[in-house]
Amino acid sequence: MGLPGRPELLAHELEQLLRMLYKVYGYDFTDYSKSSLLRRILKFMDENELHTGSQLIQLLAGDTAAFQAFLETITVNVTEMFRDPVFYTTLREKVLPVLATYPQINIWHAGCSTGEEVFSLCILLFEAGLLHRTRIYATDINAANLEKARTGVLPMHHMREYTVNYRQAGGKNDFSDYYTALYDHVIINKEMRERVVFLQHNLVTDRSFNEFQLVLCRNVMIYFNKQLQNKVLKLFYDSLSSLGFLALGMKESLLFSEQKSKFSAIDPAVKIFRKKH
Repeated sequence: MGLPGRPELLAHELEQLLRMLYKVYGYDFTDYSKSSLLRRILKFMDENELHTGSQLIQLLAGDTAAFQAFLETITVNVTEMFRDPVFYTTLREKVLPVLATYPQINIWHAGCSTGEEVFSLCILLFEAGLLHRTRIYATDINAANLEKARTGVLPMHHMREYTVNYRQAGGKNDFSDYYTALYDHVIINKEMRERVVFLQHNLVTDRSFNEFQLVLCRNVMIYFNKQLQNKVLKLFYDSLSSLGFLALGMKESLLFSEQKSKFSAIDPAVKIFRKKH
């Protein structure tokens, strides 16, 4: 038994919960990493003073607002502009010159969270003179994330850190030119956002919807088990045009994937790969 007052979720209750979420809401978490998933579910239970799995299941089955809050806890939303600056430097130097050879560029940013990394990509493309002929499809499982991203509004207190990231990523302009201050928030300039289409997409259950020259999915698959990682990497492979690029998070890899032989590493240190055919 758990400690008094501490939430507890038994193994059979977890399975029951996952079945209910799929049946009622269409979200399939069965192939998420169990340890990470359990940790986040218990966090939600603790925050909402739920002590048993049956209480949690009863709440989520009948309350869509509670489910939305649950989804925000379960789906990890750690993001920042120009996160891992060396990644963006490599993108600028090794990928964008190749993308420049296409008359029209399609990019899929999967797991875009609240948009910070999408806006970073837009700035990179703008500085390379490519944004005007690029269409970026930014997708996320979480509708609340997408609503935030569409506004282009970010907290002002992050801007100093983002400015440092931008400069370390090779940015040469004044970073403040890309946003307008609005009290304790900023809004990313419309020119940086108008080539982005924000869409809800579930990597677990949804299919490919276009052909892309670049797919980015950074720091999402670390929460998936190996089976689901393989499934999602196959989805990305099928979504890429011949010789298209795939960018993963710094802690993610193709090394043990079934798709490994179908890609060559452009820069293994920053996890940028290229489809071989």
